[in-house]
Amino acid sequence: MSAKITGQAHRLRIFIGESARYHHQPLYHAILLEARKMGLAGATVMRAFEGFGPSSRIHTTNVLDLSGDLPIVIEIVDSEEYLSQFLPILDTMIQSGLVTIDPVNIVQYGPPKNRHHEDIG
Repeated sequence: MSAKITGQAHRLRIFIGESARYHHQPLYHAILLEARKMGLAGATVMRAFEGFGPSSRIHTTNVLDLSGDLPIVIEIVDSEEYLSQFLPILDTMIQSGLVTIDPVNIVQYGPPKNRHHEDIG
């Protein structure tokens, strides 16, 4: 039976366009690399099928209206302290997008593998 850790953490969500770049690479990939470099607990990048932002222009995978700039969502769950330290880095990277932070309850199975696992839970 695996170990289980439960408790409070925070979820950082970053909403950007797929075509956004940072130093000649996809912005979502650059953010992922920075999160790993900072030792955050983990990050997931998801490509959305459809969405719109402040421009109200719909970005979609629909064949009749195929967009070259699909929505990307990056989720990072960690302690509020570590996510707060990550925000100034995002300030330097994101030109256009939306960031949300909300409290979450976590259930983590297996041994924690990050350097600050004692801060979560």
